[in-house]
Amino acid sequence: MKLGVAIASDNALPSAFVVMRGLEKSIKLAHEFGYDGVELALKEPDEMPAKELLDLLKKNSIEVSAISSGQVFAARKLMFTDPDKEKRAELVKSFCGFIDLAAETGCGLVNIGRVRGSIGTRDKNEAEKLFIDMANTLCDYAEKKGVTMILEPVNRYEIDYINSTDEGVELIHKVNRPNFTMMPDVFHMNIEDDHIGEALIRNREYVRYVHLADSNRHAPGDGHLDFDDIFSALGKIGYDGWCTVECLPFPDPETAAKRAVAFLRHRYI
Repeated sequence: MKLGVAIASDNALPSAFVVMRGLEKSIKLAHEFGYDGVELALKEPDEMPAKELLDLLKKNSIEVSAISSGQVFAARKLMFTDPDKEKRAELVKSFCGFIDLAAETGCGLVNIGRVRGSIGTRDKNEAEKLFIDMANTLCDYAEKKGVTMILEPVNRYEIDYINSTDEGVELIHKVNRPNFTMMPDVFHMNIEDDHIGEALIRNREYVRYVHLADSNRHAPGDGHLDFDDIFSALGKIGYDGWCTVECLPFPDPETAAKRAVAFLRHRYI
């Protein structure tokens, strides 16, 4: 397995779920702290020119683990379930840019988190049809680039659509594309799934990327999640992909990043 950490640019919203901010600084620190890669939480695909980003990654001997899209929803209010044609066109343009960046950096993964959108008071079938239409459009483009779209189930307190890993797998079957799968997040699983380890094993075919935070959304090791069980399950399913820390920067970004890497390197990765 490889260990990553979620980062964003300096202008990310205060609510962005990332550990460190400032792309250049964070990439350098991630390498110094002992991470293998960084997950880029971006509002726009061109927040840093691709050549500059690639040079920075090479200089610091670090990879991109995935491109994350939470800021597209939080900052720009775009989502897969929105029926507005102009907003949908804007979302397609941005995601195609993320897909291009995922191909250029070699990570080959683009996250679909809260940007999937909500249901609200609408008919669920109508909203889901909008989601599947968007997912199909993006998967078609991503397939040509060798990129996979990874759906992240998110707990009910943050979004009202696709909360558990089982629900995520149901939607994966409906989209039915070879490059559309899932990225479980153990923080959300602790709220929504019956048992984290069993859910990972049950849905083993679709575990493509994993987010790590503790029960309080602080660094792994700072709460009460059973990481022995989590990593035992990942071992049982033969998972050897990315495990990326996406926790609150408590008590500060650098301390959180250091705590997480020390805990995980010492015990699991």
